[in-house]
Amino acid sequence: MADVLIVLGSKSDSEYAEITSEILGEFGVSYDMEISSAHRRPEKTRRLSISAEKSGYKIIIAMAGYSAALPGLIASHTLLPVIGVPLPASDLKGIDSALSILQMPGGVPVCAMGIGNTGAKNAALLAVRILSLNDEMIKERLSAYQRKLAKD
Repeated sequence: MADVLIVLGSKSDSEYAEITSEILGEFGVSYDMEISSAHRRPEKTRRLSISAEKSGYKIIIAMAGYSAALPGLIASHTLLPVIGVPLPASDLKGIDSALSILQMPGGVPVCAMGIGNTGAKNAALLAVRILSLNDEMIKERLSAYQRKLAKD
């Protein structure tokens, strides 16, 4: 049973998910990955969202470009924390995606990360921080990671 569900809006978003999964792996955090577009596969996305908590996930990271409806659609169907990562897929270089994720209506919270690689990395680190609240081993690894960042 994995702790984090990573949902990509498109297979072409996989390069960003690799960054996220690499960081999660460094901390020993288990994850699963799904591809499900909010626009092209809305029913699949809804089912994933509704069943995520029963499946044992604690956090969902949703990555999408263009109008980036994916994080919001997921958040509207779950009580789990949803971390949105806007991707630079369009001619607007991810600004459209970032605004879509940032401007969620009241009552449907999504945590918005930066655009692209940095956002993908920080989404994983935020998930690790959330999980560290209830896991001492993850907290120790996170503390060591922070010390290494400061040293480097």
